[in-house]
Amino acid sequence: MTLARVRAAYEKFLEAIVIVLMAVLAAEVTAGVIFRSLGRSLVWYDEVASILLAWLTFYGSALAAAKRAHIGCPEVVAMLPPFARVVLRAAADALVIAFFALVGWTGYSILEALATDRLVSLPEVPVVFVQSVIPVSALLIVVAELLTLPAAIAQARGERAPGAATAAAAREATH
Repeated sequence: MTLARVRAAYEKFLEAIVIVLMAVLAAEVTAGVIFRSLGRSLVWYDEVASILLAWLTFYGSALAAAKRAHIGCPEVVAMLPPFARVVLRAAADALVIAFFALVGWTGYSILEALATDRLVSLPEVPVVFVQSVIPVSALLIVVAELLTLPAAIAQARGERAPGAATAAAAREATH
């Protein structure tokens, strides 16, 4: 399996997670509104909605990383000579990978301190489960960065990324 296919499959995997989270959040908010309008508010509604929104944000960030859709200044980078573009792209990706490796490690190390904590409105749900989104999404972002790095470096060199035509054709075929 080529890197372009692995990347496309990874994007589909992250898209599925984000779609499921969006659907669950929409259903939970709708249920909360309906129950509140009936005068039977759900005790756990606000806490679960906040958690789902946080998860959606973290997993959505991983999807954006896989699609290289985060905010950037490509016009400024494009004005640089090829060597400087490559160096800047490699340095930027190294910093992103290092940052999210640190976030993942820190997020994982904090889980031990939260091992005995439970949610306020749903005491059967451990806080560790809720907070696991931090190290998991950090790992997903690092994987996304590593999967997209060869194409980003090729683009910085002004080359066509290996398998780019295949990946673009695969995307067109699925949409």
